Amino acid sequence: MVEKRGSHGILAHAIMLLGVFIVAFPLYLAFVASTHTAQDIVQAPMPLLPGTHMLESYKSALFGNASSAGSKAPVAHMMWVSLVSALVIAIGKITISLLSAFAIVYFRFPFKKLVFWMVFVTLMLPVEVRILPTYKVLSDLKLLDTYAGLTVPLIASATATFLFRQFFMTVPDELTEASRMDGASPMRFFIDVLLPLSKTSIAALFVIQFIYGWNQYLWPLLATTSEDMYPVVVGIKRMIAGGDGQNEWNVVMATAILAMLPPALVVVLMQKWFVKGLVDTEK
Repeated sequence: MVEKRGSHGILAHAIMLLGVFIVAFPLYLAFVASTHTAQDIVQAPMPLLPGTHMLESYKSALFGNASSAGSKAPVAHMMWVSLVSALVIAIGKITISLLSAFAIVYFRFPFKKLVFWMVFVTLMLPVEVRILPTYKVLSDLKLLDTYAGLTVPLIASATATFLFRQFFMTVPDELTEASRMDGASPMRFFIDVLLPLSKTSIAALFVIQFIYGWNQYLWPLLATTSEDMYPVVVGIKRMIAGGDGQNEWNVVMATAILAMLPPALVVVLMQKWFVKGLVDTEK
């Protein structure tokens, strides 16, 4: 039986299409700009159809063959730096948060609630607030322009700890008692019981934290001075030197398109797990 949608259905689809157009049009312009020469882009009006210089633009971006006044670091290496940083931040945040939440929920020690709230209060101290002392510590430890310097200050996550704590508190006590009766150690209970139950939550947090790590700008901007350690988000800014005539905007736009691909790929490949992690507990 076909349901009649009427004018409300048509209006809803029109609004959704308009929203898609508003979001997608800047991306389309960036792609079109990456297929033209720098001279074509700065002319008015800018071309709205793809050009014939796509391969040259992306090759110049990936291998650092641009002739602009800004940074000429190869984007392929910058994307590798961003990938390593994002993976270390995501995996590190999830690992530390799982262990800290496990300790807070299943172990008895003095001032346990106080410790938890001290961890939670760190949400009021983002990187921007503690950036100067963090930079001073890294500088003293000679960790500037290193992968450790890019990732270690961003690994701790009170939000992920809170989410895993809330999830562990919903695990039935019968599972804990059964594991204890079977002689399982705390870590065996953690690995064999809690981790399988948490896989969808882990997947959802991985997507969020990977995008968070990939899009980091302020901290890498301070922690890196060498082109060899630029993540791609910082690299885009470094490629822009001054006026339009000094920049190869086709290469900059090609870099922006390349920078969007890995996070988009992670979201697409893990979309099913991401949604389940947000709406399911799977216990």
